[in-house]
Amino acid sequence: MPGVKTNERPGTRAVARHVRVSPSKARAVLDLIRNESYGRAAEILAFSERAVSDVIAKCLDSAVANAENNDGIPAEELYVSACYADEGPTLKRWRPRARGRATRINKRTSHITIIVGRYGDDEMEAMRERELAKGRASSSAQAAEARRQRVERSRAAAEAEAEAHDHDHDHDHDHDHDHEAPEAGVDAVVEDEAVTEEAPAEEAPAETTDETVADEASADEEAAADEQEEEAN
Repeated sequence: MPGVKTNERPGTRAVARHVRVSPSKARAVLDLIRNESYGRAAEILAFSERAVSDVIAKCLDSAVANAENNDGIPAEELYVSACYADEGPTLKRWRPRARGRATRINKRTSHITIIVGRYGDDEMEAMRERELAKGRASSSAQAAEARRQRVERSRAAAEAEAEAHDHDHDHDHDHDHDHEAPEAGVDAVVEDEAVTEEAPAEEAPAETTDETVADEASADEEAAADEQEEEAN
């Protein structure tokens, strides 16, 4: 569309920034889907052998989703009105070579933009007539239905994961509550039992008096005298 600035082109857009691919490789794939319907563009990207096709397919689905949710346009009525790849920042790297030399490696990045627009009334009528003549839904309708099914599966998986996380959190909370400290009454009973089961105090040693010492000394003297008599005999 000559005479119109890039950021002023009509339609609904989606941008994939800092894609690790050179703009020339991205443009080779974007040239294949330009001015194609959503269904036809999705088929081309699905069967393309270039690695950047997966990123472009996701960007296309994002643009279609923006058109459906923000502008209220059905996916069956959309086509790729514009698509382009701008050069992003380049990562500089170095590779060692012979004789102490080094050569630079440029790892280029791209900003990929896809703009989808709505078919006119005449074009939509012609497309419906072709669908009736073939007796089957158009590729755009099939691609739109496949995308809706993917979105539903993704949302169901996210909800199931959230429910499982909440269930695990509640289970952990109940487990921690079961291991809390017992009540005050139980503590009092346990303390009473501990007091009653204490070991009895040791008996204090008997006190020694002067009479006891004298008796022990006389007994020792008698024993010594008996021993001397036995030795004399």
